[in-house]
This record gives sequence, structure tokens and C-alpha cells, in this order.
Amino acid sequence: MTDYLRIAKGLMQDLSLLHRPVAVCFTDAVPDGVPQYPERVPAGCRFWQEGATASFATSAVDHALCAIGTYTHNLQAGPAQQQELMAALQLFRELDYVREEDVAALPVLQKSPRYVLYAPLDETRVRPDVVLLFVNASQALVLSEAVQQVEQDHAPAMGRPACAVVPQVANTGRAAVSMGCCGARAYLDVLREDTMLFALPGATLEAYAQRVEVLAAANRTLSRFHQIRQRELTAGRRPSIEELVVQVQTL
Repeated sequence: MTDYLRIAKGLMQDLSLLHRPVAVCFTDAVPDGVPQYPERVPAGCRFWQEGATASFATSAVDHALCAIGTYTHNLQAGPAQQQELMAALQLFRELDYVREEDVAALPVLQKSPRYVLYAPLDETRVRPDVVLLFVNASQALVLSEAVQQVEQDHAPAMGRPACAVVPQVANTGRAAVSMGCCGARAYLDVLREDTMLFALPGATLEAYAQRVEVLAAANRTLSRFHQIRQRELTAGRRPSIEELVVQVQTL
């Protein structure tokens, strides 16, 4: 079984994350000991923030105030949610924010789960479908490099709605970045102006974590190299690569 505790600790340390990685799991049964989330939230993305600190299960009822999230996660929607979704899409069209072709291209989870489980990655009881990380640009750089090496491709950068990044990754089995939408930034305290979401597929998480460990260390060394080179060039000196390497190694 994958050691999620080890992977979570490694990601936290290698990337200097401020928040624990969040495991998102789609399932038709709730494991013993995992509580139901105790209250309603204004939007499903709020569960990401709560999932960084506690393990819990949610169902369609818990997502009832979020018509967009219910749609992207393919949860069972009642008449009120369907009406709210149509009203929201109408508003988006009037603002020219979302066009008809945009709706058709919106990622929607291929399966229709009864429950969505959220947990800190180090506490997850089941294999996550998606792992979410709250990152800044420097952390996203390392993750992007890791994705490029693991997948031989670049992770797509997505905008609204932020919740679409979850079905995007779950459906494709490939990483993606969400810049976060204005809604998510209103509902999540941790999604600050300098923060974005990086989503990794749970099935191949260990491969990304292994590359993150190596690339994070390399980036730290290369950052020192370029800082020293900048200082030397500013002072009017022209050190060779070999001389700079010696300075890096003596720090």
C-alpha cells in the first residue's frame, strides 16, 4: 500500500508548504470512523480548506448550496440546484463570462459518486483520486517541472470554475493547475492573491513526489548559484562557472 504519510511529509518539506496536501476521494461507501461533515458550506471548494485539517465525508446534500460544484462533480442534483445552476449560467452569459461553447467544454466527473471524502493526505483511509496542494509560484515551478518529467507534458492552467480542476485530473489521470476563480477566492481564506491550486492524480502520486524531492533540492542549489552570480556580476566581476560552483559548495 502506498505510504501517504511519508509522501505527504515529503511534499510538505520539499516544497515548504504552508498547508497539508488534501486527498479527495470519490466513493460509494464511507469507511468506518470517517465522520460526515457537520454543517453546510457556501461552496464545495470550501471543503478543500477544511480537508487540510480534518477527515470527513460529504454527499450531495452537503454540496447543496453550490450548484456549479454539484455539476462539475456529477453529484445528484435536486430541482432547486438545477434551477440555481441555470440561473447562474444565465448571469454568466449576460456578463459574457461564460459562452455556450465554454459550458460544453467544462470538465465534469465521469462517474457519479455517492460520497466525496476529504482528508489531509497523511490521514487518508483510501487511495485519493486527486490530491490538492495550495502553492505559490515558486512551489508551482517545482511541481510543473516534476509533471513535465513524469508525464512528458505540461500541466494545463485552468481558470473558472476552480472546482473543475478536480474532474479534469480525475478524468484524465494527469496533473492540472487551477488559478482559482473569483468565487473560490471569496470562500477560501487560504486562497490568497499569491496562491493557486496544483492538482495531482492520486494513482501515480508517488512518481510526482519522487521527482519533486530531486527537483526541489536542485532548485535550491541553482537559486544559490544564480544569486551568487548576480552579486558577482553586479560587483563588476566575471566569475567562471567553475568558480561559482565552488562558492555554492562552500555555503
